[in-house]
Amino acid sequence: MKKTGLFLVVSLIIFAGCRSNEKAETTTEEQAVVSVPAPAFSSDSAFHFLEKQLAFGPRVPNTPAHVKTAAWLIQKFKSYGFEVTEQNFKPVNYEGKALNAKNIIASTNPAAAKRVLLAAHWDTRPIADKDDERQTQPIPGANDGASGVAVLLEIARIIHEAPKKPEVGIDIILFDAEDWGEAIDYKKDSGLQYGGYLLGSDYWSKNLHKPNYTAFYGILLDMVGAKNATFRYDETSMQAAPSIVKNVWNTASQLGFSQYFLNESGGSIYDDHVPVIANAKIPMIDIIDLKTSFGSSGADFFKAHHTHDDDISAIDKNTLKAVGQTVLQVLYNEGSVQ
Repeated sequence: MKKTGLFLVVSLIIFAGCRSNEKAETTTEEQAVVSVPAPAFSSDSAFHFLEKQLAFGPRVPNTPAHVKTAAWLIQKFKSYGFEVTEQNFKPVNYEGKALNAKNIIASTNPAAAKRVLLAAHWDTRPIADKDDERQTQPIPGANDGASGVAVLLEIARIIHEAPKKPEVGIDIILFDAEDWGEAIDYKKDSGLQYGGYLLGSDYWSKNLHKPNYTAFYGILLDMVGAKNATFRYDETSMQAAPSIVKNVWNTASQLGFSQYFLNESGGSIYDDHVPVIANAKIPMIDIIDLKTSFGSSGADFFKAHHTHDDDISAIDKNTLKAVGQTVLQVLYNEGSVQ
């Protein structure tokens, strides 16, 4: 994952979030949540997409598994009729090493003026800093990485096959090099922004794949497949797009997923939505598994976080279903919002 714990959201983020609120607030809080029935989200299909990613091995930049996974992801999106843009870049990690990184942008309904941005990170952590063994080896990244990608792939497949499609443009961005940041008490402080995390989203937000690209709002998915997941809203999401947070959480509740989407704050966090809000000025919220609010020791994530136990056994299809069906319903509702 990324650097978390006790910090205040920087003034730039607050400014960008407040500015973005004007656009996000045009979605009224009193709208009917389920206004256009969405197709059924298949947790079995999403689980298959997750297994496929794990079969390549850890998706760490500068490795063959990373290259093979990228090729597969691009092929899948193209097979679903999405227009794909590859954004290659070479960030430098906390050790001063250049990474061969790639953001993958997949778009559908390109003529639509009203667009929604969906995102997840597709890379995996190169170290298991929270494990008792093999700390210098990469983790499988089933939940922390593959789960968000799997949900977005399934959404793309459903939209492609559905007779009735959402009436908005959809841009899916898979950010790379999100999880390369240094570990607290594991590596010396690098001095990099965000502790060396969020390299892909930071690059994209400063180098948009299309000139003057913007979206009505964005939804980030991170760690959305674990058993007993609890999605609390973070402070940056609430500052940038409170009406979008409410819309998503209300939609989840009406669909019967309130045991996952808890109506309470999870505190502050650095995740890929932060540079998107700050640099691209797009209001973006984060659906992320937070176990508790932030305290003196920081955030409490799922049990296998940053360990080798973040494998297929950590995943629950019911969680994938809750997140996928909720986001899909939000997309279908959006076309009916004036």
